[in-house]
Amino acid sequence: MIKRARYTAKKRTVTKITMKGEFSVMKELSKHIRNHYRVILLYLADLMLVLASYTACFFVCRFDYYYDAKLYFSLLAIILPVYLVVFTAFGLYRSLWRYAQYREFLSCTVAAVLSGVAVFGIARLFSILNWVERIHLYFFVFVACFIAIALVSTRLAFRAFRDYLISKETDQKKRVMIIGCGNACTMLLNEINNTENCPLVPIVGIDEDESKIGYYIGKLKICGTNKDIQRLAKKYRIDLIIVAIPTADNKTRATILDYCAETGCEVKMLPRLYDFREDEVDCIQKLRDITPEELLGREPINIDNDSISGYISGRTVMITGGGGSIGSEICRQIAAFGPRKLIIVDIYENNAYDIQQELIRTYGDKLDLEVHIASVRDRSHLFALMRNLKPQLVIHAAAHKHVPLMEVSPTEAVKNNIIGTLNTAEAAIAAEAERFIMISTDKAVNPTNVMGASKRVCELIVESLNGRSKTEFCAVRFGNVLGSNGSVIPLFKKQIEMGGPVTVTHPEITRFFMTIPEAVQLVLAAGSMANGGEIFVLNMGEPVKISDLAKKLIRLSGYEVDYDIKIEYTGLRPGEKLYEELLTAEEGLSATEHDKIFVSRPTLLDRDFLFTSVRELERTACDETISPDVRAKKIEEKIKSIVPQFVRPEDAPIKKPSYVK
Repeated sequence: MIKRARYTAKKRTVTKITMKGEFSVMKELSKHIRNHYRVILLYLADLMLVLASYTACFFVCRFDYYYDAKLYFSLLAIILPVYLVVFTAFGLYRSLWRYAQYREFLSCTVAAVLSGVAVFGIARLFSILNWVERIHLYFFVFVACFIAIALVSTRLAFRAFRDYLISKETDQKKRVMIIGCGNACTMLLNEINNTENCPLVPIVGIDEDESKIGYYIGKLKICGTNKDIQRLAKKYRIDLIIVAIPTADNKTRATILDYCAETGCEVKMLPRLYDFREDEVDCIQKLRDITPEELLGREPINIDNDSISGYISGRTVMITGGGGSIGSEICRQIAAFGPRKLIIVDIYENNAYDIQQELIRTYGDKLDLEVHIASVRDRSHLFALMRNLKPQLVIHAAAHKHVPLMEVSPTEAVKNNIIGTLNTAEAAIAAEAERFIMISTDKAVNPTNVMGASKRVCELIVESLNGRSKTEFCAVRFGNVLGSNGSVIPLFKKQIEMGGPVTVTHPEITRFFMTIPEAVQLVLAAGSMANGGEIFVLNMGEPVKISDLAKKLIRLSGYEVDYDIKIEYTGLRPGEKLYEELLTAEEGLSATEHDKIFVSRPTLLDRDFLFTSVRELERTACDETISPDVRAKKIEEKIKSIVPQFVRPEDAPIKKPSYVK
């Protein structure tokens, strides 16, 4: 009984193991079939295709022996394996035919022809051995051609059927107009066609080359030039416009965007050529929003890099406020000129950390980089830093710049802007720096607010300190910077994303604008021209009406102004001007070697009075025994004694500058 029980248990165990093994094999087989069912189906389809093609050719050729079943099956035994083996060798079953291009169809044709040659050779050899009857060459040529045509046709039919199914879903996808029908357009179309469940359907093409009109790129018909954008967008019910001209300059892009803004369609841009890596064609993922440079239509500035490199390369450079919008771009551009050491000083550690990590990723050990968290208000810390690090060039970009905030906190404008500039400048003198460049603003001209007035005082400090040491001092004055923190374009974009309204202070308000890289390039170029005591004024181009900029952004985002997204006029903020200026009445301009940089005439001011007044301002700003209102009033009175042009908007009539029509 015991032996029988053991035998039964052993038999059950063996049975379980056998069943488990069989189940595992079945599971693997099922998994293999699931993973390769497309290949298996394609093999079966080609098997049936070769069989049908051979059979048709065998009977159509009408040999005397075409009823000979032995010959039919003898040749079939040669043709089927040879064709399928050659097809496999040519990788016809490794291609995803829904993404097939001309190379795959060429491979089909070549594989069919070579298979025909191989079958003919084998059949001729077998006929010599008397295994099969001798057959004429043209039969094998006919079979090879028939199979090649059938092979390509079936795959094209599959693609056509798939495209038909996709076209039925067009109403659920974005209808796309593509501007620029060149190589970039071809890449984009290929990716759209080859991307499963792509939400885009190309409908119509636009190109400035009139000779292309009426022709097709794939299924995309080129129907007009840029002047036809609005008409065609309406005719074809376009949802999205893609500008696919990577080589276009900013002026051309701005012209195209003007046409696009009239359509009410969302607009996306393909990146420039240098944004693509050689092995990438992921155009859809790289579609991006419009940049400030493209909105303004500003061309890249041509700068003499040799002159800039001459005073940066191999020198120790310190940037205060190096983590801000302007400061971080200064760091990027200076790093490219190979300084001996780059020192970033900023009070906000997050921004400082971001630019530090970016520069480390870009330059690694090639750049000697130091980052210090410090405030320009901390005089002793600044002096210690400069004494230890010995910067040869100091670029002072640290400042409070928001007009409404400084109206509420004028003491901070004094401490950070005025006293911070004085501290940094005197520390540079103590460290025997060769050059000091201060970033100023057009709001310093005939200021109507505390922020602008404080920056005008900073300009006067820079002018007055020059010539009192070996350090050369200068300031660079420019207007609003598009894309910087707190500027209008990022604000408008956020408001549009939230569904509006887009807020503009006044329907007639205008501003001078530059892009961040543009402004920084000119700052560095101006620095290379400095002899000491200059205030450089940058040519800002034509002023831009803020309401027009807002309307254009709304339309280019695919919305209708005052219907989808409203514009709300909130009124001028305290201290805000309707029009900005770049020169005071007593200043004149002198040309420089660069057509976008001018020098203003120096201001005649009593140095002793200036520095005595600045120290009085500091004492007032730091006197916490005075009530905030009284302190703000005293600060404004003292600044007005230094800058007589500081007049509140309500105290002076609005005068349109000559550039305003």
